[in-house]
Amino acid sequence: MFYKIIQIIIWPFYRLFHPIKLIGKKNIPKGKAILVCNHHSNSDVVVLGTTIFRKQHFLAKKELFSKKFNSWFLRKMSAIPIDRNAVDLKAIKACLKVLKEDKLLTIFPEGTRNQTEEALLEIKNGAGMIAVKSGAPIVPMWLEKRPRAFKKNRLIVGEPISMEAYAGQKLSNELLDEIGKKLTDAMLSLKDSLEK
Repeated sequence: MFYKIIQIIIWPFYRLFHPIKLIGKKNIPKGKAILVCNHHSNSDVVVLGTTIFRKQHFLAKKELFSKKFNSWFLRKMSAIPIDRNAVDLKAIKACLKVLKEDKLLTIFPEGTRNQTEEALLEIKNGAGMIAVKSGAPIVPMWLEKRPRAFKKNRLIVGEPISMEAYAGQKLSNELLDEIGKKLTDAMLSLKDSLEK
């Protein structure tokens, strides 16, 4: 309820200052799914939260939860803290619980904001690992550019990547690298489609 109230309050003001077009909304499954998107800035979370109206559980670096109010607010907004420098079993279990309940988990698979000239940083294996364990499809997305006031932007949603072919397979580095490659190709393909 808190999430929906904040979403409704923020949406008209944010959309006025940051107009955005959503392309491919039909590609978001009605059940569980892992949404993955490139990462320009801290405001990307607000963009996704006010563009995709289904409740999303965002994976966020634990440093954002260091202050008491921030931690309270982020948790009320269904954010899941994760330690990016270790295998965070608590965060993984929380993600799997979200997906078991047929909800949306949103991850920025680059692991940090991309402040380089590269279109996409190296994709981390976390999204692939959680997808295989949960059986949830991965939905690639691409946010065209860094959100700027009064500048039109576009968010494109690609077709889900099914995990059926990996069901029952051992979680090896080779398997996760294969999924990461598929995800990278899918995201860059979305980027190219916006540039045509």
